[in-house]
Amino acid sequence: MPQLRLALNQIDSTVGDLTANSESIVHWTRHSAEQGAHLVAFPEMVLTGYPVEDLALRSSFVEASRAALRALAARLDAEGLGRIPVIVGYLDRSEKARARFGQPAGAPQNAAAVLHGGEVVLAFAKHHLPNYGVFDEFRYFVPGDTMPVIRVHGVDVALAICEDLWQDGGRVPAARSAKAGLLISVNASPYERDKDDTRLELVRKRAQEAGCTTAYLAMIGGQDELVFDGDSIVVDSRGEVVARAPQFSEGTVVLDLDLPAASPHPPSGVVDDGLRIERVVLSEEPLPPYEPELSGGYAERLDDAEEVYSALVVGLRAYVAKNGFRSVLIGLSGGIDSALTAAIACDALGAQNVYGVSMPSKYSSEHSRGDAAELARRTGLNFRTVPIEPMFDAYMESLGLTGLAEENLQSRLRGTLLMALSNQEGHIVLAPGNKSELAVGYSTLYGDSVGAYGPIKDVYKTTVFELAKWRNRAAGERGQTPPIPENSIVKPPSAELRPDQVDTDSLPDYDVLDRVLELYVDRDQGRDAIVAAGYEPELVARILRMVDAAEYKRRQYPPGTKISAKGFGKDRRLPITNRWREHS
Repeated sequence: MPQLRLALNQIDSTVGDLTANSESIVHWTRHSAEQGAHLVAFPEMVLTGYPVEDLALRSSFVEASRAALRALAARLDAEGLGRIPVIVGYLDRSEKARARFGQPAGAPQNAAAVLHGGEVVLAFAKHHLPNYGVFDEFRYFVPGDTMPVIRVHGVDVALAICEDLWQDGGRVPAARSAKAGLLISVNASPYERDKDDTRLELVRKRAQEAGCTTAYLAMIGGQDELVFDGDSIVVDSRGEVVARAPQFSEGTVVLDLDLPAASPHPPSGVVDDGLRIERVVLSEEPLPPYEPELSGGYAERLDDAEEVYSALVVGLRAYVAKNGFRSVLIGLSGGIDSALTAAIACDALGAQNVYGVSMPSKYSSEHSRGDAAELARRTGLNFRTVPIEPMFDAYMESLGLTGLAEENLQSRLRGTLLMALSNQEGHIVLAPGNKSELAVGYSTLYGDSVGAYGPIKDVYKTTVFELAKWRNRAAGERGQTPPIPENSIVKPPSAELRPDQVDTDSLPDYDVLDRVLELYVDRDQGRDAIVAAGYEPELVARILRMVDAAEYKRRQYPPGTKISAKGFGKDRRLPITNRWREHS
């Protein structure tokens, strides 16, 4: 059987930075070549970054992407890398699509190309366009209608892009019809909790359907609220795993494959789903036999808590770095949410780039003040204390507020103080709100909701506790100081805006609340279905009422790392003005 050394580059890219992304592609191609690769692949839209959103509708950006692709092909050749076929994702446009109502102007395409010998020898566009969750690709792109196949050293390699594997039909059965010996899918598949198991089973299934070894190459990094976790996978035609890359780690998977020889009379014409086989021969003769040296390896999966925590670290690091910031500012209350946020920030950016401020009021307990200081001592972050009591007294003397208005004033004073320090010193503020609080509106607009990014925005309160315990345990296992004070974990959660306040004064127990929220928010279950699942009708009605009333607050909350199948953002789009109610 012919042999082929395949290099899958699981790398990060930045939306819109064509120059830096091109440099990265050249760097990793050279790295692949130094390891003897015969075929090199990069993720979906790696040249432009992903997702490009409405940039796809700008003809100037589309043309810049096309020009950058041609320049990249020429540069690879000029630097002695032109003999190796390189698969690169980019933004293109259809040359033949006619303008029509409901189609994006300019017919942009989510595309990939094969670069070889200084030329773009083959280009193709994603066939299946996702239109669910965070994806709006029907808005941005027109689909491709070819089944691209390249012949490399006597092996026919079929090519696909992300959703082409996730949907039935299309390029997977077409790869079998084309008698391909290898199917490569380039992807920018966002992270979701527990998605790695789904992804593995998908690739196994598709490899068996395609009847050939299948390589699933994934992106790593972060873009706004999305995190890409890598986890590239190669399986053989029986669905057995050949290699698996690490999660949340940039690098190259290089492996030697024994693959079926290309047919001397390969199929042509139109095959499954109306796809037309487009075949390009780059090298007809198989390589001289060699002793396989590289297996690609198998990286062990992270456990659930470490996986989620890693996603939060990668998401925050990417947001800060890619937007040109250097440091972050956090209001430290001594509670669990700000403590976990600070630990994530220290791991993402280094403690020297994390600034914490304790802003006690007359209602702040001594243990909360002490816990904030202890967190700073354990992590090494920059710390100061700025009491808000003088400011609070001045407002109260002028306005005479009471009740909830008095409570929220404290939060808003802290928000104003944080934003003032942000303006003065150049840090961006991190909002420490969790998904449970955001769901039921247990936050103060222009108070604890201020900030540029919310690292735990998509993390339910029960998971906040789990992550804090895991992070401390992991530190202990490494012989390090656990970053989060034990008291922040074990004490009852409280906003401390009035005497002896605890969260359960206003909210159900978090164990129950989060289970109901998961059904209502994440799974779109109605009141009757939630009650049928075993929850008290009055409790369900109360929770749903709080969720529905807080939509306007959520729209004003900063972006934050998405870890669930349905985060607050593009995943969940409900009208603010809305009189439909699941509850009585």
